[in-house]
Amino acid sequence: MIIRILLAFVIAFIGAFIAGKIIIPILVKMKIGQSIKEIGPSWHMSKQGTPTMGGVIFISGMLLALLATGIPALVKGDLTHLFIFVFALVYGGIGFVDDYCKLKKKENTGLTAKQKLVLQVLAALLFVLAMHLTGMAKMELYVPFANVTASIPVPLYYIFSVFVIVGCVNAVNLTDGVDGLASGVTLPVAIFYAAVAAGWSYESVGLVAAAMAGGVAGFLVFNFHPAKVFMGDTGSLFLGGAVCALAYALNMPLVLIPLGIVYIVEALSVILQVGYFKVTKGKRIFRMAPIHHHFEKGGWNEYKVFAVFSGVSLVFAILSWLGVMNRF
Repeated sequence: MIIRILLAFVIAFIGAFIAGKIIIPILVKMKIGQSIKEIGPSWHMSKQGTPTMGGVIFISGMLLALLATGIPALVKGDLTHLFIFVFALVYGGIGFVDDYCKLKKKENTGLTAKQKLVLQVLAALLFVLAMHLTGMAKMELYVPFANVTASIPVPLYYIFSVFVIVGCVNAVNLTDGVDGLASGVTLPVAIFYAAVAAGWSYESVGLVAAAMAGGVAGFLVFNFHPAKVFMGDTGSLFLGGAVCALAYALNMPLVLIPLGIVYIVEALSVILQVGYFKVTKGKRIFRMAPIHHHFEKGGWNEYKVFAVFSGVSLVFAILSWLGVMNRF
């Protein structure tokens, strides 16, 4: 099992690397370039026209890895890995439509906030319903560190899950604002899931997590500063969906609190900034939100932002491991 999980990482990495070599020139030729918001850091304007929608690179690597390593699980009738991948792909599809709309309008606004929210809520509801009906999700919450499990009413579980999934997916999306940042922050998260799945003998979950880690690592070759390609909403929403689906597949959505701390801080910085701005009629808490831009405007270069934020994610991935290790 562990060999197959490691193999999923290697295949996804190689697949993403090869896909990047093929797809990036195609994106350039098709002039699928990113539009940069004028309200953002002025030095980001130099990124104008950088190929976007590059999330298809690591998605391709993941798909290749799952097809190559997931056959034994399929033979046993275990479709968990495909279930997780398809759910993430649904969110990636929403991101793809958003990216397409941006390109069509030739500006950095795609679907409206309401349109994205409706689609994301529907996707989350269908996911939780499917998990519930197939018995893959238990109507209970495991509490990391305390190592206790509490049952909750079904309606409350659904409401809680939709809030968590939609919030987490959008938080991952907000993290994608500096070269390599969303990739670097998500890599330790994926490795955490792979390690936990291996410890619990959840092979299918481990395959997806390892494939995500390998795909993201392969994508980082092209996405690290200075980025040759951006993942776009196609990639960031896919990653958000995968991060959530893996937590639910392991029946521990609450682990997203410590594990996804960087995502949470990024989202909270935006909420606080917007709320404070409205209440004070123009004042700001941060130089700019999400918070990675606050540090950029404070003098941090993109290398430092990437290193610090990815490092924090790694530390909290280790802490999360300590918080759940007694469960198996």
